[in-house]
Amino acid sequence: MEWITIILFLSIFLLILYGYPVAFTLGGLSTLYALFFLPPETLSSLALRIQGVMSNYVLLAVPLFVFMGIMLEKSGLAERLLETMAMLFGRMRGGLAVSVILVGAMLAASTGIVGATVVTMGMISLPVMLKRGYRAELATGVIASSGTLGQIIPPSIVLILLGSVLNVSVGALFKAALVPGLLLVLLYIAYVLIWSWRHPDQAPAIPAEEIRAFRQKGFGRRILSAFVLPFLLILLVLGSIFGGYATPTEAAGVGALGAILLTLSQGRLDLSILRQVSRETTLLTSMVFFILLGATTFSFVFRELGGDVYFVRLIEQARLSPNAFLL
Repeated sequence: MEWITIILFLSIFLLILYGYPVAFTLGGLSTLYALFFLPPETLSSLALRIQGVMSNYVLLAVPLFVFMGIMLEKSGLAERLLETMAMLFGRMRGGLAVSVILVGAMLAASTGIVGATVVTMGMISLPVMLKRGYRAELATGVIASSGTLGQIIPPSIVLILLGSVLNVSVGALFKAALVPGLLLVLLYIAYVLIWSWRHPDQAPAIPAEEIRAFRQKGFGRRILSAFVLPFLLILLVLGSIFGGYATPTEAAGVGALGAILLTLSQGRLDLSILRQVSRETTLLTSMVFFILLGATTFSFVFRELGGDVYFVRLIEQARLSPNAFLL
């Protein structure tokens, strides 16, 4: 059945490249191959596997973290953070780009999702950076890189799904991903500073008069509402997980409640906002779980067809060194 696994893998890869939905491509093709090439009793085992995935307690953290992130987005967190950070770092060349990276890291640590962060950062920061004279390539690159930090910085939805699929502690994955995520942030900042030093006209500083005028309008209160309160919420959520005081699911519940209270304190919470957040949470969570079900179906059928054994044998026969294998 080795040739069947290769055809299955290639057909899924090609359909995804052609733009077919990932979830239905993975699940639909895998089920079709199971009907033709696997015994009938295998399908009942597949149903039990899917039921086991959907009854996983850890996955309750997904909609809660998504709700937390979307609620914070609706609270205007990104706008206030960017405005405050820009005035903190605006004196130096590239300061606005550094602010965008730091805001992206904060949003990643408060949302755990990528799409919303990239869209939000693009809508808010791109016009400002271009207006300030930043080069378009630098502005878009900074937004794209900082907006995807949610893939690795906890509480990443991807890490929660990986922990569920691989049967690994989500808390341990969060701990392992924190340092690489922060290291990425530092490397992005270092790159921006070096670029700004070499091309000062493409990443100009904010005029000192503008910064001075901004700081005269209750700067301390702005820092408290824009940075300190969201940071305390992130610290509470991640600290409770890392300290072993709460499971990721329990911490996600606390984070969702904290996001509601934070939005309420900003005067942005009403029934309309709550309805929007609930709707977007439902849509995004449904998409995530459909992809998870498709991936579960594919991995089960692929293993039943002997694909895992075939690929392990290929790697062993290649006789690669550990470093070559990692590359």
